[in-house]
Amino acid sequence: MFALQPRQLTLARHHYHRPGLPASRRHFIQHFGDGFLDLALALPLPPDFPAYSATIILVTVVSRFVLLPVSIWGKRRVRRAEEIVMPEVEALKPAVAKSVLDEMRAAGLRGTKEELRKMHSERCIKILTAKRKELFKQYKCSPLASIVVPPLSQLPVFVGLTLMFNRLSQDPTPFDSESFLTLTSLAHPDPTMTLPVVLGFLTMANVESGNWVMNAAEKEQRRVTELKEARRIAEGGKPRIHPGKIIKTALRGLSVLRIVIAAMTPGSVALYWTTSAVFGLFQTWVMEWLDARRKRNLVVSAPQPTPARPVMPIPPLPSSHKKATLKSS
Repeated sequence: MFALQPRQLTLARHHYHRPGLPASRRHFIQHFGDGFLDLALALPLPPDFPAYSATIILVTVVSRFVLLPVSIWGKRRVRRAEEIVMPEVEALKPAVAKSVLDEMRAAGLRGTKEELRKMHSERCIKILTAKRKELFKQYKCSPLASIVVPPLSQLPVFVGLTLMFNRLSQDPTPFDSESFLTLTSLAHPDPTMTLPVVLGFLTMANVESGNWVMNAAEKEQRRVTELKEARRIAEGGKPRIHPGKIIKTALRGLSVLRIVIAAMTPGSVALYWTTSAVFGLFQTWVMEWLDARRKRNLVVSAPQPTPARPVMPIPPLPSSHKKATLKSS
């Protein structure tokens, strides 16, 4: 399955000089590349273990763990928005609707029923949107930052490690002497296309992992919400922008693109991308599962409205009591 190389193999530092690469950037990548080679030889692994492949996996896992607090930070901001901001906005809706209706009556606005309803809806949405933005700022949970910052924080590390592994795969390189799984060499693309295809499936699974933790009732509720949104747009309403849906659509396209790109990259880069995708899928699934459990607990612990007590019918008076009442009167 993988070729095992003796760890006693003496490897000199490789000083790469790539035409067209700026000297400062070449020195930066070379510095970290040399450090990676030293780390691979210094790790206390078994003598016949694939040192470079194991080190790639180890470095990938450590780098993802280092950035994990940023993802947790984003999830906590989303939690504040769902548990604090949105309930407050929902509680304001009846009061805002009544206030806007009173203002329209006081202003003596005239028009058809549909025109007045549309005007009332637009004014309510404007007030509630401003209040929602104010609450987002107050509780520091802007949705855009919560969604965008975690993936952007991983971008510098992802690009840096990709450049480093790609650089280390250029001849002359010790990566050429080690194979792993379906890779005949860490310096050459996967000839079987196994890792690129697995990478594509992992990326797609990462996008769809939120559906795995939803029960039947939650899926039905989402379907009903989507139908209401489509009906509202069909009736002339403005489509709302959902950053989460836009990101998911982009990632679905990226899953196919990554297969094509990974098929042309060195095996070391494909191994790094696949390991990172495995970690990302596990991280996303755990966070989605915890988030789904939290939402269900909120629904269970929410105070239920007290049902109105039924009015018991008053039994008719006996006939003897009626006669006595009439005589006394």
